[in-house]
Amino acid sequence: MKIVGMIPARYKSSRLPGKVLIDIAGKPMIQHVWERAKQARSLEDVIVATDDERVFSAVRAFGGKAEMTAPYHSTGTDRLAEVAGRSDADLIVNLQGDEPLMDPQVIEAVVAPFLMEKGLRMGTVATPIRTAEEHLDDAAVKVVLDNRGYALYFSRAPIPYFRIDGVPPWSIEEKRQHPTSKLWPLKHLGLYAYTRETLLWLSALKPTPLEQTEKLEQLRALENGCPIRVVTVDYSPIGVDTEADLEAVRRKMEGRG
Repeated sequence: MKIVGMIPARYKSSRLPGKVLIDIAGKPMIQHVWERAKQARSLEDVIVATDDERVFSAVRAFGGKAEMTAPYHSTGTDRLAEVAGRSDADLIVNLQGDEPLMDPQVIEAVVAPFLMEKGLRMGTVATPIRTAEEHLDDAAVKVVLDNRGYALYFSRAPIPYFRIDGVPPWSIEEKRQHPTSKLWPLKHLGLYAYTRETLLWLSALKPTPLEQTEKLEQLRALENGCPIRVVTVDYSPIGVDTEADLEAVRRKMEGRG
């Protein structure tokens, strides 16, 4: 099985313009992501997919592989599908271009089920939510699973809802584990693996009602009957969306925190 990591990287960003090229510890952010992805032994290759010449040139300058895509793609999935259409990869791992501290072992975790379980089409990862604040945060996407480890639903709402007899539902602050069921809520992490055929199929579909309602593209797969295998990991990345995120990553990279 040929497994390729792909990083969709656009230059435009509403909150941090050009963020994939922002300098962190002497390197552009996209280089940190690419270098960490290259540490994943399961990946035969890592490709940056971009529609911007500045990103393309920066990747080529540090020795990475980049491919130009059309400028009209509305999502990273569509951008990767264009590259996948001219690739001979069997499995494609969609990596986030704004996570310079990405753990390569998480890539191995999302790939592992495809090497052991027949018929998988799509996979992703999640991590336990530890606080009520994060459980209630609509920026933290939640996922609930069936007994086999497949996604039942993704939502920005606090699912599963913690119904606790005689106790206000959001009063347990010590740890975010239901006292009766012992269930931890799960935060979805934006890293996916798809077979090449599934990625091309998914990109060709029209947006679905639940996807449009929650603004979560993965719901398109579920609404069209594509099971999503979810691996739970003990890892919560720092994505760079704001100046505060950028400073936090710089402190870690530079050994200041």
